[in-house]
Amino acid sequence: MASTRSNTARTARTARTERTGGTGGTGGGVRRAHAVRTAVVAGTVLAVAAGLAACGGPTLEEKGGGEGKGGKGGQRGELVIGSAGFTESKVLAEIYSRLLQDAGYRTRVQTLANRELYEPALEKGQIDVVPEYASTLAEFLNAKKNGSKAKPVASADIGKTVTALKELAGPRGLKVLPAGRATDQNAFAVSKEFAAQHKLSTLSDLGKSKQKITLASGEECETRVFCKPGLEKTYGIDITGLDPKGVGTPQAKQAVKDGTDQLVLTTTTDATLDSFGLVLLKDDKRLQNADNVLPVVNAESAGDKRIESALAKLNRTLTTEDLINLNRKVDAERLKPADVAQSYVESKGLVRK
Repeated sequence: MASTRSNTARTARTARTERTGGTGGTGGGVRRAHAVRTAVVAGTVLAVAAGLAACGGPTLEEKGGGEGKGGKGGQRGELVIGSAGFTESKVLAEIYSRLLQDAGYRTRVQTLANRELYEPALEKGQIDVVPEYASTLAEFLNAKKNGSKAKPVASADIGKTVTALKELAGPRGLKVLPAGRATDQNAFAVSKEFAAQHKLSTLSDLGKSKQKITLASGEECETRVFCKPGLEKTYGIDITGLDPKGVGTPQAKQAVKDGTDQLVLTTTTDATLDSFGLVLLKDDKRLQNADNVLPVVNAESAGDKRIESALAKLNRTLTTEDLINLNRKVDAERLKPADVAQSYVESKGLVRK
């Protein structure tokens, strides 16, 4: 998560943007990456403006009515499920949608590119629910409140991380629901040829190699603590430019396979690295924290206990291996996220057929 959880990811994680990092790059050199980045940002702003307009605004009337503060009930209101722009987030959002439909809610999924875009929409009630990654969101909100150089609040201890996340999310009108056992992390990959040429197996090796690196990721990687700043500070990696192709997208991985870029931000649940001839570099200094998947909701529009109960079904079932398989079905087998989600919840007995 990743994103882009971490979490976009898990976006980003995305996404990924990060998902997390990246959180959510075309090109070769810094100049080219900067030009493309400018164009992508302009296009993204327009697309997001249109997307949020399509959400219909934050009021219950505009969403089809509801039962007032504390959550919408039955068929009287619509819940908008937010998603980052990477595969895992899209599938999780569709799974949330199916679980909530089964509980009697009307739902639709709204995809925004990364956390920088969907988190403010969640605060405003323009979207009601998002699948997130504990550590990534905790540090995102930490930086938002205390600045980019704030002391980290996330750790490998999921209990302490969720506690810190709740303290940061509550004042923003967000409710953090219980975390599941499935985890995802930001991860970084290079081509097998590049790894062999420079004798790389870890991110420390990459920093020591003194290679100039163009990173295929997402725009948000520029400021995400688990992405570009972390790679530079923790590992001494010389990142000369970002290629904003997204978190673990086929285009991003293809750019590294072709040698246009040298490093790609993806996730530990990416199931298609081998088909692109890529290999993960070990995070040997533990820059990334384990990112447990968990739902985060707008407390006013989706704080109902029935919503929490419906989504909690997934926590008892979803595993990290499941995430890998779900991603594979979309990225390798080319199935639609909505179809993959439907098949999963039915096969696990999470919804009535």
